Amino acid sequence: MSRIRSKKFQRKITSAAAAAALINNGDQIGFSGFTGSGYPKAFPGALAERIAQVQADGQELRVGVFTGASTAPELDGALAATGGVAYRMPYQSDPDMRSAINKGVSDYTDIHLSHSGPQVRQGFLGNLDVAVIEVTAVTEAGDLVPSSSVGNNSVYLDMADRVILEVNAWQSEHLEGMHDIYYGVELPPDNVPIPLTHPGERIGQPTLKVDPSKVVAVIETDSADRNTPFKPLDEDSKAIAANFIDFLTNEVKQGRMPKELLPLQSGVGNIANAVLAGLLDSDFENLTSYTEVIQDGMVDLIDAGKLVVASATAFSLSPEAAEKMNDNAEFYRKHIILRPQEISNHPEPIRRLGVVACNGMIETDIFGNVNSTHIMGSRMQNGIGGSGDFTRNAYISCFVTPSVAKGGDISCIVPMVSHHDHTEHDVMVIITEQGVADLRGLAPRKRARSIIEHCAHPDYQPLLLDYLERAEQTANGLHTPHDLRESLSWHIRFLETGSMRP
Repeated sequence: MSRIRSKKFQRKITSAAAAAALINNGDQIGFSGFTGSGYPKAFPGALAERIAQVQADGQELRVGVFTGASTAPELDGALAATGGVAYRMPYQSDPDMRSAINKGVSDYTDIHLSHSGPQVRQGFLGNLDVAVIEVTAVTEAGDLVPSSSVGNNSVYLDMADRVILEVNAWQSEHLEGMHDIYYGVELPPDNVPIPLTHPGERIGQPTLKVDPSKVVAVIETDSADRNTPFKPLDEDSKAIAANFIDFLTNEVKQGRMPKELLPLQSGVGNIANAVLAGLLDSDFENLTSYTEVIQDGMVDLIDAGKLVVASATAFSLSPEAAEKMNDNAEFYRKHIILRPQEISNHPEPIRRLGVVACNGMIETDIFGNVNSTHIMGSRMQNGIGGSGDFTRNAYISCFVTPSVAKGGDISCIVPMVSHHDHTEHDVMVIITEQGVADLRGLAPRKRARSIIEHCAHPDYQPLLLDYLERAEQTANGLHTPHDLRESLSWHIRFLETGSMRP
């Protein structure tokens, strides 16, 4: 039985190549996709082939690429490899796209994920010419059953002049009913409070709406999401997870959180997944999550009966977990709610629910300023993603990282970060495999000593303390003492010698 149950949409079925032929030079395209889930599988490759052919004919075809967050090599990689991406937002993680950005081939705006949809609505990013959205099915009434991510899909469907749909039969039909698409977000002055008081509440409808007159093509696919295996847990990851669990345990002991904790948010990646694995082995039960993505660790917590409900906007699963999700989606939709990122990352419910945020970083300085996007100050890695949405508004904001990288040649605790993403005002807790620095209520110099003592690697602790003590003697003020002649010397030394070690 066809997933396209609407006869009106069946008449618009075409090939990916024919759909790609509808794209014009300078078009801005809103693609579905969030952390490698729910992105269109056939259209991007067909568009990349067309761009290459147009270039071979001596003409130009470059487009703007909007998404929910990162996608996959079949989208970001294929388009970036042609040089045909003029503009990219709001987040990416593909090596080819990263290279195009760092070479200056593609302009990139690194936008808070909760801001990206509203900025499209506001028109700051120009006209949205086309939306290309993967769905699981089209209902008889012409509504769209979302696939494994929601992201900015409702925004792009609303704002685009033309819509191209990919209906992917690989996605489980039992995803229908897992989504909660809330259409109450408006631009000021018409905005109203979001009526969400528990992670498990449903406040919208299970399907996406689209104006049928805007749909210019429907493509049928049967292709899996790009699902990247998580690395096996190493000793540092296990130690970071144990330190985080100890911190949460103490918060409960001190009466600052209930025994079932508060809703948890976890960033994307191996260390974040290790933290979730740590919760699996803990004594915590009846947990809830209000986050961006469902990772393997959350699926395991649901299987173990420890996680009651998880609210997110997308999956970010290993191949094994994705297969399990597809086989058992009818069960998991009782415990998982996928929402638009305008809701999953919105400051209002994050603050109201009292979310405990845990995100990764590249480096932090001794005062608790965090860099989560740039390598050595200039080279974009991935982007801020949703970490700022959760960090600024969390009940408790935590950042986790190993204390060193590159075999110890890089200290992830430095005198001054080479790029600021999260200021000391928003960062409450730093955790490495060495320990936990609880920065709440501490003035900057005390924050510095706590971070150096509890989080820095022993190889770098004396160097950091020496820097701080000398800065206290030479700085033009003692509130946040820096020696500006030396504050970035560690990064300069690495660029010149390949190591931050003296």
